[in-house]
Amino acid sequence: MEQRFLNPSVLAGISGLELVARTVVDGFIAGLHRSPDFGFSQEFAEYRAYSAGEDLRHIDWNVFARTERMYLKRYHGETNTLITVLLDASKSMSYSSHRVPKIDFARYLAASFLYLSIQQRDAGGLIVFDDEIRDYVRPSGRQGQLQRLLYAIDKAEPGQRTDFAKPFLHFQQFLHRRGIVVVISDFYGDPDALVSSMAPLRARGNELALFHVLDPEEVRPRFRDPVVLVDLETEDTIEVSPDYARHEYRERVDAHIAALKTKSQAAGMDYFLVTTDRPLDAALREYLFIRQGRM
Repeated sequence: MEQRFLNPSVLAGISGLELVARTVVDGFIAGLHRSPDFGFSQEFAEYRAYSAGEDLRHIDWNVFARTERMYLKRYHGETNTLITVLLDASKSMSYSSHRVPKIDFARYLAASFLYLSIQQRDAGGLIVFDDEIRDYVRPSGRQGQLQRLLYAIDKAEPGQRTDFAKPFLHFQQFLHRRGIVVVISDFYGDPDALVSSMAPLRARGNELALFHVLDPEEVRPRFRDPVVLVDLETEDTIEVSPDYARHEYRERVDAHIAALKTKSQAAGMDYFLVTTDRPLDAALREYLFIRQGRM
């Protein structure tokens, strides 16, 4: 059931980003609890009321002694990890071949990561960027932070071209402690330049997670007749034949993805490709594996 609710096309019909994030996280956590091979779901919940028939060994008897009520102890870790999401809101993120544009998928990811982080008492922050810093929410765990983050994500709209150098330079100036940096982007640019702009953060001990968001038609285009493609950021055009799309184009896209993955991993960063037609559980699972390494 949770897979259906993690599907981007279903999420697009939900009103309100906080409800989207809660739907995604609750569905995903429910799946973790049913998974026999996922070992740290216990760290992503808090106390809950005891139900008849559950294992008595997990009851917090100290709480029972004070309240005469039985609660299950869920081993919530007070890690206070610093989580910062960098959300690409450049014009190319507006593309979509189906119901969910890349920017909406990226919003769902960002909201879900930060919702989960705030529930864990972590300090969550956000940078929205294109060729400039469009919004910045300083990392914090104080009351109301989730609403500030979701508001900034919700109003992020595709703007101009992408410039990775500016957000990372901006981030370094305000970064005073190590944490997890989640970058959500379609990563259109030279892989060497992209990784070089992020490398200083990794060198300072931060964990970097790159979520490469692409529309399925960008990875494997399907058309029968020649089409004119328009670069959303430069407005350059090129006529593309079906044969070119099946061969040369795919080779170039595959080479770009492979280069970005190889170079980022060589620099100690985590890389994950996500297409906008897929449920969000794989991306959340990857994020939790990264977060597990910080605990």
